[in-house]
Amino acid sequence: MSRRRSTALLAAVLFAAGLAGCSGEAPTPARPTASADRPTSATPSPRVPEGKAPTQRFGVGVRQVKLNRDGDRPLPVTVWYPAAGPPGDEPEPAATAADGRFPVVMFSHGLGGRPDDYEALLTRWAAAGFVVAAPTFPHTSRGADGNVLDVLNQPADVSYALTQVLALDRRAGDQLRGRLATDRVAAAGHSAGGVTTIGLFTAGRDERLDAGVVFAGTSLGVGTAFAGTAAPQLFVHGELDEVVEYAAGKAVYDAVPWPKAMLSLTRGDHGRALLSDGAAMRVVADTTVEFLRWSLYGDPAAKRRIAADATRGNLATLDDRL
Repeated sequence: MSRRRSTALLAAVLFAAGLAGCSGEAPTPARPTASADRPTSATPSPRVPEGKAPTQRFGVGVRQVKLNRDGDRPLPVTVWYPAAGPPGDEPEPAATAADGRFPVVMFSHGLGGRPDDYEALLTRWAAAGFVVAAPTFPHTSRGADGNVLDVLNQPADVSYALTQVLALDRRAGDQLRGRLATDRVAAAGHSAGGVTTIGLFTAGRDERLDAGVVFAGTSLGVGTAFAGTAAPQLFVHGELDEVVEYAAGKAVYDAVPWPKAMLSLTRGDHGRALLSDGAAMRVVADTTVEFLRWSLYGDPAAKRRIAADATRGNLATLDDRL
């Protein structure tokens, strides 16, 4: 699907959903609400124990996992993982210096996209010591029917895919058996995938998630109160975003009640920096890697490096409330 077509579709779904903030007027930040099953406790630091992230650069393996939710929602998942030795066809997963297990990051693509569109970024995460699992959504991926309102169903798709991916850690004979840190999980996504990711911390809260990374995302205005156990959030947004206005993303960021940071790309658009290996992409990649090292490995040294990576080259500014 062309970029112009994708842009028009995303604008249409945001308009159809009555999203506050599309006109540039920021909505009143939502406050978390208590419920019996979604407590609103907040802590000033990640809930994972303090540790040290691996510093070596791993080789990267890739595999496909075929999933289908409820029999009518095919969800093929691309998995990139730290591997021993050079890249190849399903090379042996690597071992960390600690317990041989790697945190998991679930990534959601944008409208008209596919996981491999983001390979430059996601392989950097895998090389840094994360297993990255990215489903291809049945109605919003490239070549699908383009039902943009199906974005509302995607948080449940990600939760289902997460359950299946984590189960690989216990599956006899599976290549990733014993390699997944099933208690250290983050969600991330771009554009409509950012909307999906926000949904996983609001109306569709998945309590297994320890952190979130939102690229050029916002809320559809339904169930916008962040809920559950505190999960640090990193928002990345271009100030010149032509699809999801910067103000709309910033309004949702302001509503996050937990440790958070926002990387604002001064001349960034809707996400071209994620798709090419330029200077801005390297700033985004390095900043997100350090955020994930801190939030999923509990590495305090990584947290201290976030600000320097974010502001390198004066391409972005960082609002740091971590």
